[in-house]
Amino acid sequence: MENDVQRTRDGELIVMHDTTLSRTTDVEQVFPDRAPWKISDFTLDEIEKLDAGSWFGPEFQGEAVPTLEEYMDRVSDNHQKLLLELKAPELYPGIERQTLRELRREGWLDHRHKRRLVVQSFSADSVRTVHRLRPDVKTGFLGTPAVADLPEYAEFSDQINPSYTTIDAGYVSAVRSVEGAHGKPLEVYTWTVNDGPTAVSVAGMGVNGIITNKPDVVRDALDDAS
Repeated sequence: MENDVQRTRDGELIVMHDTTLSRTTDVEQVFPDRAPWKISDFTLDEIEKLDAGSWFGPEFQGEAVPTLEEYMDRVSDNHQKLLLELKAPELYPGIERQTLRELRREGWLDHRHKRRLVVQSFSADSVRTVHRLRPDVKTGFLGTPAVADLPEYAEFSDQINPSYTTIDAGYVSAVRSVEGAHGKPLEVYTWTVNDGPTAVSVAGMGVNGIITNKPDVVRDALDDAS
C-alpha cells in the first residue's frame, strides 16, 4: 500500500496526496475564505470536518481524511506492506523524525514489521535524513537520477523509483547493477502504471515492482503475459 504523509497546522500527520485540500475534499464550501486551502494552514480538527469521499464517488460520501495512525492501523489489520511517501517534506521541517517516531510507536520499526516498510520521497535530502536517523529502514528515491549519479544515491537509498515514462530496459539494468545502502542491488519500482500493456512493457524491462491505482488490471495483465 502506497501513501503520502503530510502535516497539519497543529502538527498532526495525515495521509493525503495533494498539498492542498481543494481537489479531493469540500473545503471550498466549508471554509470558503481560506484559499489556497493548503494542508499546513488547517488544524486536524478542521480537516476532520471535511468530506474526502464524494469526489471519488457518491458511495464514499462522508469519508474523512485519515491520520497516519489510522491509516497504519488499517494496513496492519490487513497484513499489508507499506510504501510510505514523505510528500513535499520541504514544507514540513522535521517531518522525517516525526514520521519515524510515529512508525516506532505503532510498532513498524520492530524487526517483524520493518521488513514490510519502505520510506520514499522525491526529496533526496529527505531520504538521506531518514537513512541517517534510521539506517536500518529501507528507503527509496522517487525520480530518475542520471546513471552517473546512481552511486551517490545508493549511499542512502535501496530503491530508485522513477516514472515509467522516463525509463527503458537499459536504465533499469544500470540501476540494478549498483549496490544500494544495505549492500543489495538497487530496486526499481516504477509509477504510475494503470493499464495492462504498459504493465507488461515495464515488467519486461526488469523492474522489481509497479506502483498503480489499478492493481487488479496490472495483476491480470501480468498473469496473462506469464
